[in-house]
Amino acid sequence: MSITTSNSALTQAAQAAAAANLAAANSATSSSGTTATPSNPLAQLGANFNQFLQLLLTQVQNQDPTNPTNTDQFTTELVQFTGVQEQVNANTSLGQLIGLQQSSQVLQGAGLVGKQATVTSKEITLQNSTGEITFTGTAGQQVGISIVDASGNDLYDTTVTATAGTNSWTWNGTDNNGNAVPDGAYAIGVDTASATGTATAVPFSVIGTTTGVTTSGTTTMLDLGSLSVGISALQGISGG
Repeated sequence: MSITTSNSALTQAAQAAAAANLAAANSATSSSGTTATPSNPLAQLGANFNQFLQLLLTQVQNQDPTNPTNTDQFTTELVQFTGVQEQVNANTSLGQLIGLQQSSQVLQGAGLVGKQATVTSKEITLQNSTGEITFTGTAGQQVGISIVDASGNDLYDTTVTATAGTNSWTWNGTDNNGNAVPDGAYAIGVDTASATGTATAVPFSVIGTTTGVTTSGTTTMLDLGSLSVGISALQGISGG
């Protein structure tokens, strides 16, 4: 494979990818953390229903005997209110079933704690000063890898030569100056170059030790140290 892009250009492209992944991760966290607290539709319906009955009673008490209120209209409205109330009750029961399903997923997920998990993520998890990713490459392919901190500052850059098939890369938790950085979740970018020298993103997977299973809203989350991903991001589990 012909590579015309320099290592410097590859790492710069990887830095840009890492910064973009950081923005995406922050956006996802912000969205999940600003979920509005839902109102209680059944309680609101009950209040409206009581108010309707009070208005009905008042109107009946004050109706003109020579021009009585049309009972068919009130009967129709009562039937409509009853139908809505039944639907809300059904939705409430469905919500309870979803809650039970989530609890079941958490209990099942507890068996994953302590095992090595491979997940889809835009961040690498640094645990005990070690972080690992895998990606698929071709023999001799030059791949740039960059890691940035929570503020988007460049932490670590490297270029590796891939082998054919699945490649594993491990970060030892140090920055470009050899200083150790704290364990945590860090945005990472992985790039290569086409035959024309154009940098392109390389899909990668993140490997880490499962430390917990929690729920966030209606989503069951898998924790790998400081990194939390939805259970749907799980690609595989190995011993531990």
